[in-house]
Amino acid sequence: MNQTDMEQGLDYNTSREKMAMPEYGRNVLKMVQKLKEIPDRQKRSSQAAAVIKVMETLNPGVHQLENYEHKLWDQLYMIAGFDLDVDAPYPCPEKEQFSTNPVPLPMKDTKVKAAHYGRNIEKIINLLCEEEDSEVKTEMIRCLALYMRQQYLIWNKDSVADETIFKDIEAISEYRLKVPEGMSLGKVSPELNFSRPGLGIGPNPQGKNRKQKNNRRGNKKK
Repeated sequence: MNQTDMEQGLDYNTSREKMAMPEYGRNVLKMVQKLKEIPDRQKRSSQAAAVIKVMETLNPGVHQLENYEHKLWDQLYMIAGFDLDVDAPYPCPEKEQFSTNPVPLPMKDTKVKAAHYGRNIEKIINLLCEEEDSEVKTEMIRCLALYMRQQYLIWNKDSVADETIFKDIEAISEYRLKVPEGMSLGKVSPELNFSRPGLGIGPNPQGKNRKQKNNRRGNKKK
């Protein structure tokens, strides 16, 4: 805050007290601060219940949570800095419960062998390696190859040879899995469009949709 702002008496959030629950706004914080100053315990408790109602109105999504009333009271205690002496249906929680460090997520030890396929494909291939040769296993390999071709087309280019997918399967399996000879995946329909995530979930026959829109426009003109 510069000298001009100080002279004009401007008040910025950056210079105000940090809020424990900013989603409820500073007005709720002021309510809590005022109720803590009420000397009569009964009136203070009644005012706390009224603040809970305000919080419930400001956060209607809390009703979707289990024991939402308990959570609201915990949040009220947090806003009050865990220093609120009232008659409440729930006791004040320990501050340490909300100040513990998050548990770190375990990271995978090994890198993904083919990032455009993902780790789940590796797991499926490893499971197939343990299966005995049979017609069912052959069909499972073919279904896997079809899905991998779809993933390949999303992240790479417009066409890919079956042999490329088969070689990827064998390489990811460290050549423990052998694609049966004579297997074919068939041709990719020209109407299918494999889009990257966030740009539209593929495959999606977008060309067909455009034709339908154009037809509707033509009918309106007629």
